Amino acid sequence: MSLSIENKTALVTGANRGIGKAIVESFLKHGAKKVYLAVRNPESTTELSQKYGDKVVTLQVDISNAESIKALAEHAKDVDVVVNNAGVLEIADTLSSHVEAALTKELNINVFGLIRVAQAFAPILEANGGGALVQLNSVASIKNFTGFSTYSASKAAAYSLTQNLRDELAPKGIAVLSVHPGPIATDMGTKAGFEVAESTSSVSEGIVASLKAGDFHLFPDTVAKQFEGAYQSYADAIINADLSE
Repeated sequence: MSLSIENKTALVTGANRGIGKAIVESFLKHGAKKVYLAVRNPESTTELSQKYGDKVVTLQVDISNAESIKALAEHAKDVDVVVNNAGVLEIADTLSSHVEAALTKELNINVFGLIRVAQAFAPILEANGGGALVQLNSVASIKNFTGFSTYSASKAAAYSLTQNLRDELAPKGIAVLSVHPGPIATDMGTKAGFEVAESTSSVSEGIVASLKAGDFHLFPDTVAKQFEGAYQSYADAIINADLSE
């Protein structure tokens, strides 16, 4: 299901920095009509607002709160593309003393946040004639990494739900794109200790291209493409295949 971002209205969660900010800028570069900046702190989008004027609209949202996301959707009923980019990372392994607190926080944002966003915006996208839902997952969704065990688990759950959303939303004319970056130069990447990381634009430009190509998976950067090379045959045989036949 191909979709061009040109002349579309989009909404990006976590749009104030990192990958989210890059997505906003790539969408506008490629002709998006308007982008809603869905952020926890509205003051954090001042730079984007000054740069793009009325092409961007800042909306406050708390991804951990279902009512907040419902209110967000009420203010963005003209969207064609929703990018669920907001996420959290906690440094924790399975035997860490704080593992339950870390996983609970990550599940609330990375997994239940996706569910809340999808439930709030799927009816809007359908009513607007279809569109796209973009979910920021990670290479950690297909391999658990030491040091980031709970984050990996939360992203694996989000990736599983993304697969189901693709199947549920396709009949409604809504494309779903699952994005799996490797090390990217963001605040989260710094927290994770990445010494070598690629530009956020590798992700944002990849999203524009993948939406147009009608892809389900995007592995945007060098490390991610290594995962893609090893994962592709499994994805084609299992994830992308119709096993109901």
